[in-house]
Amino acid sequence: MPKPCAFVKPCHLVKPVSATRISGRYLTHQRSLPTLPVPPLQQTCERYLAALEPIVNAEELQRTKVLVDEFQKPGGEGERLQRALEKRAENTENWLSDWWVQVAYLDYRLPVVVHSSPGLVLPKMNFSDKHGQIQFAAKLIAGVLDFKTMIDNETLPVEYMGPKPLCMNQYYQVLSSCRIPGLNRDSIVNHARSASPPKHITVVHNCQFFVLDVYNSDGTPLTVDQLCGQLEHICNSSKQTNLEPVGILTTLDRDSWGRTYQNFIKDKTNQASVSAIQRSIFTVCLDGAMPTVTEDMYRSCAAVQMLHGGGSQWNSGNRWFDKTLQFIIGEDGTCGANYEHAPAEGPPIVALIDHVVEYTRRLELEQTSALKSSTVPQKLHFNISPEIKSDIEGAKHAMNKLAQDLEIRVVVFKHFGKNVPKTYKMSPDAFIQVALQLAFYRMYQHSCSTYESASLRIFRLGRTDTIRSASSASAEFVKAFDDVTKQNTEKVELLENAVKAHRWYTNMAISGQAIDRHLLGLKMLALQEHSPVPPIFTDKSYSKALHYILSTSQVPSKTDCVMCFGPVVPNGYGVCYNPMEDHINFAVSSFSACNETNAASFAQTVMEALLDMRTLLEQTPKAKL
Repeated sequence: MPKPCAFVKPCHLVKPVSATRISGRYLTHQRSLPTLPVPPLQQTCERYLAALEPIVNAEELQRTKVLVDEFQKPGGEGERLQRALEKRAENTENWLSDWWVQVAYLDYRLPVVVHSSPGLVLPKMNFSDKHGQIQFAAKLIAGVLDFKTMIDNETLPVEYMGPKPLCMNQYYQVLSSCRIPGLNRDSIVNHARSASPPKHITVVHNCQFFVLDVYNSDGTPLTVDQLCGQLEHICNSSKQTNLEPVGILTTLDRDSWGRTYQNFIKDKTNQASVSAIQRSIFTVCLDGAMPTVTEDMYRSCAAVQMLHGGGSQWNSGNRWFDKTLQFIIGEDGTCGANYEHAPAEGPPIVALIDHVVEYTRRLELEQTSALKSSTVPQKLHFNISPEIKSDIEGAKHAMNKLAQDLEIRVVVFKHFGKNVPKTYKMSPDAFIQVALQLAFYRMYQHSCSTYESASLRIFRLGRTDTIRSASSASAEFVKAFDDVTKQNTEKVELLENAVKAHRWYTNMAISGQAIDRHLLGLKMLALQEHSPVPPIFTDKSYSKALHYILSTSQVPSKTDCVMCFGPVVPNGYGVCYNPMEDHINFAVSSFSACNETNAASFAQTVMEALLDMRTLLEQTPKAKL
């Protein structure tokens, strides 16, 4: 399953919040956006074959060429499906978006934890006790509500990619929403625009859930001081630590959780409590302190907490992973977030968090404690039958196994950031992607299918397409780089070609002309017709193309943070990075069960590749021009 986020520079939203609603602004903006195009069939077929060249052998490529020729011949199956897809595009707001959410997320049956939901690690905050944790949590909640005001009033600043406005729909999907487990397919509910939008958040402490109303009776948000009082009440009411961690059920594979869920909500108390969590605006998880680790391992351990909570003995039960947006605040200053991926990509989440972090920094805690909220947080209760208790034990076991299997390494590359590639007039993202290709080649002596997210948000309801970072140009460069018979000038030329090829594919992808979603659309139509799937989609090359050993995302942020996610295949790596001006934050993950992969080794090899590429440029006169 493809991974988070999208290649788009965020618009930072720390601006004065308008108290005046601009009714209809969102809809007007959305209607002004172009619709997602359907690329020409022949173009996609040609580009598909080109994308296969560095990742399949000659025999496989030749066999695929025959299948592609058959697929696109005049009057053939490809032309028929292409016409049907063009017709769908004429009659829908976005021919892809519903299919994409269904196929990539709601039909996906592995656990959302690690396999789908990204985590986000913030810099360590300046507190180390329960009092500081509560103060920061109160400020954070106030910051999210401040952001929510912009959404509610339709005053959210429109983001741009260059001169082009972006679809803002994802911002309207992340609050007051939740994933609901199903038996074969999940669903998403969003209560933000319901007749009575929710006025509460969920707070989790010691695996106990509370409803916290965050608005006063006059409709104003609770002050930071009021929120502090409410959070203190929650912490004082949940000191017991031996209760059943019902939240860990959300870490199960989706079919198991779907079956348990149906049984669980037969009880009216459970149904009411689960409904309160699902309807809440967002969730705040108040964690205990992390295990003590060395400074260089701190961010990696923080990533573990954000991604899955560390297992049942730590904080995996102190979550509700179906919730779209969970803010995680540890007692020791470890902070971040986890989000369920179906409603949104990474950049809108990061933009929201950038706003919240800036808000907490400039907000002075009110000194008066005279203001009290008129409500008291309500603890949610659950009735645990012997069958549900058994399911909880099963979830603990499965979560602990997954936590032990995932290796994640967060590193800060301190030698340079965006500044060096820009000095040589190279795209920083393309430069980093080529470094990932070089690192992989150095470890495995071949190129692999590589996924990088590209934003389709210049189109209405746009999500992502794939930037295929492994190109013929990158393959030529990585093969030549350590070849002592090659001159540096030739290596620099090959590097420039690889960077340009990546930039070209990126531009093609963000303009709706990449191959992967187009091929998916053609396949989906064939499946909907219950007709035989064309051989191009059952071909070994197609399977290899979709087996993303490198699943990557650039998620830029103003805050010095990094997003993280698990690999999408058992023998793969998940790589997320945030390029700052003078350093780069990387999060690299792999599965320990696979003997071929090692997150720490790959992270180290990436660092070396970046340094070696800079040295090559510095030592080659042509590159300095």
